[in-house]
Amino acid sequence: MTPIDPRHDITGLVLAGGRGTRMGGLDKGLQYFEGEPLALRALQRLAPQIWTTLLSANRNTLTYEFFGAPVVSDNVSDYPGPLAGFLVGLAHCRTPCLLTVPCDAPRFPLDLARRLTDALNADDADIAMVSAPEVQPGGHVVLRPQPVFCLLRNTLRDSLDQFVHGGGRKVSAWTAMHRTVQVPFDRPGDAPDAFFNVNTLAELQALERR
Repeated sequence: MTPIDPRHDITGLVLAGGRGTRMGGLDKGLQYFEGEPLALRALQRLAPQIWTTLLSANRNTLTYEFFGAPVVSDNVSDYPGPLAGFLVGLAHCRTPCLLTVPCDAPRFPLDLARRLTDALNADDADIAMVSAPEVQPGGHVVLRPQPVFCLLRNTLRDSLDQFVHGGGRKVSAWTAMHRTVQVPFDRPGDAPDAFFNVNTLAELQALERR
């Protein structure tokens, strides 16, 4: 396949379309972290890495439009999860690849796109997925896949459409159907909490203090 260049070939998608159940129904992307909404922070970290950006949201869309990226909403009912965001992102993607990031991991790396692209090109893969260190009970560290941090080829749209409309909901179940390379982010100097995602206001406040 033709090698991908993140500066010209990738559309970034910030996922902010969830229901925020564990935040008491709050719109997670609009909660503040270090003085700015989570979704805006994600856009600002992602935009310099790639060609263009989109934002996936299912409510408060007028507010999200002020963040400067086109807002797209799920076309699948009942909040089926991040794959619905992937699907609408691919529908609006005009570049060879789509890079998805959640709005609730405010410290994801500034070299995310480059490292995923390098792995995608090296393995001639369909998908490159982050694998990040996670401390287990007992203190040992393992690398764990982070399925919502994905670089996808836009040729996967039909496959994903069939999977979602067939009732599929798990990102890992769909990516397992394709050539997927996992990309470890455990080099010296990589922040250990770069992919920590916040699910509650308490976790958000704790991460900010940290």
